[in-house]
Amino acid sequence: MAPQLAPPTIPVGDRVDFDDIHRKRMEKDLLELQTLIEAHFEQRKKDEQELIGLKDRIENRRSERAEIQRVRAEKEKDRQNRIAEERHRKEEEEAKKKADDDAKKKKVLSGMGANFGGFLAKAETRKGKRMTGREIKKKTLADRRQPLAIDNLREDSLKQRAQEMWNWIYQLESEKFDFMEHMKHQRYEIIVLLNRIQHAQKFKKGHGKGKVGGRWK
Repeated sequence: MAPQLAPPTIPVGDRVDFDDIHRKRMEKDLLELQTLIEAHFEQRKKDEQELIGLKDRIENRRSERAEIQRVRAEKEKDRQNRIAEERHRKEEEEAKKKADDDAKKKKVLSGMGANFGGFLAKAETRKGKRMTGREIKKKTLADRRQPLAIDNLREDSLKQRAQEMWNWIYQLESEKFDFMEHMKHQRYEIIVLLNRIQHAQKFKKGHGKGKVGGRWK
């Protein structure tokens, strides 16, 4: 603030010194101007300091935001990589399982086709003689039964032969289980289709009535 200066006094009855009055007014104006200039530069200095602090805060905030985004991007990249690896692993497992199932089915079907073809060939050689279901079953089992041929085998060969027989029995049991499950699935599909057919027939009968001559027919 500019200091308060006393205005020049004019003595009564004396001569007025206008130069002195002008000089004092100039001194007062100069002092006020200097005070305003100092206040302006002081305020400007404060504004510059505040601006520098604001720029620093903005830069720090920008750096923090960039670091947060970088961490999030790395986490998202890791998550996507894990998802891709898990999907790839599942696809490989499913492909391997499908290949094993296809090979197993192919082996079973080829064995069935060979047995059925042998059965048909032998049935034709019986000169048209008709066999019962029991005879067919016995004949099929006799054809599939292999001779043991263990009379001249040593102990280690007998163990190996026993292991082969065990593996063969295990395979037959697995094939039997697969066929039973397949039959259950087919039986279920047949029941579902029959229910749909019956429902469709009932629906058709219920909507087949019409009004003829003012009466329901």
